[in-house]
Amino acid sequence: MPQLKIQNKTDKPDNVVEREAKVLDEYRKLQEQLPGFLKGFYVYLNGNSLPLTRLSYLRDIRFFFSYLLSETPLGSDRKDIKEIRAEDIDALKARDVNYFIDYCRHYSVKDEDGIETVYENSNASLSRKKSSLSVMFKFLYRDGVISSNITDGFDPIRLPKPGEREIKALQDDEVMRMLDAVVTGDGLTEHEKDYWEKTKLRDKLILLLLLTYGLRLSELQQLNVSSFNFERGEFKIYRKRGKESIMPVNRTISEAFSEYVSLERAPEEELPPESRDALLLSLRGTRLTDRQLRQIVKKYTSISLGTSRDRGYSPHKLRATAATSLIGRGNSVYDVQELLDHDNVTTTQLYAAHRLNTKRELIKGFEWGDDMIKPDEGK
Repeated sequence: MPQLKIQNKTDKPDNVVEREAKVLDEYRKLQEQLPGFLKGFYVYLNGNSLPLTRLSYLRDIRFFFSYLLSETPLGSDRKDIKEIRAEDIDALKARDVNYFIDYCRHYSVKDEDGIETVYENSNASLSRKKSSLSVMFKFLYRDGVISSNITDGFDPIRLPKPGEREIKALQDDEVMRMLDAVVTGDGLTEHEKDYWEKTKLRDKLILLLLLTYGLRLSELQQLNVSSFNFERGEFKIYRKRGKESIMPVNRTISEAFSEYVSLERAPEEELPPESRDALLLSLRGTRLTDRQLRQIVKKYTSISLGTSRDRGYSPHKLRATAATSLIGRGNSVYDVQELLDHDNVTTTQLYAAHRLNTKRELIKGFEWGDDMIKPDEGK
């Protein structure tokens, strides 16, 4: 995407407007790759879903059309996705979509260099693909583009019930080990320590912001220095749906912010113009990307969990850690819902039902080993 020039007439920071513009730009580019009979569908999505949701729908639909060309007889008549016609879609049966969903469970793609990549999707991913296609087929039927609604014939995909899912969150002792690692460097490789010496205050602030407020990755990545108003003891974040939210600053965050900005973050005059207000910077002086933030979090959580780097936790699991920790300290489920911006309180209640140490305490006194009482003892 070429460099954007922002003409911002809102009170949103330019980086937030730019991020939204990039999502919309990718969305428009996907539209250009898809058949013309979907034009009304785009209008429908624009009025009924968020930009990232619209983007996900079109990615799934493009993949479905690619599948039709590569894995079905339609590919003998059509060589490009844009050549697919409405009558081709109208000729599809529910079983054709079911075959596609089954194909998505496990498939492989070979690139131009002959390297084959294997893809495997969970039921949650399959359900999202099915949902994307259901929305499209229902709209095309409602709009008269196709003659029948085949979605009732789509096979169900079993997803775990809310109570069946194991909530992954750090326990209090694991949180302390993680914070100790970022302060002391313990657990880091020699190569990692070279970077840690220059970024430990930044990394500490990242972890504390995630643990304290349960921020989403996008909310953390978009933070600016100007987002914080310490005279009022607060900072502003931008939620999903363009919603603004004011968060209070506690002493821990205030001290971590001050240390990072005054002792480690590059002076504003040394930074490129587009990075001068960005809070979390790379060593190159650019705003940290989502990917870089994920790598930082996985690194420190893997140390606390005693596992490999690739098995460390994602930022979203620190969001879960914030929820379980707050509820475990007796805070109201409704207050935690407001802090974390959950649409429905039932989502927050999942964390309330998650007893962090129940299983551990249950098993702790139930050992099988040398300390067991032998059958003839006690006679």
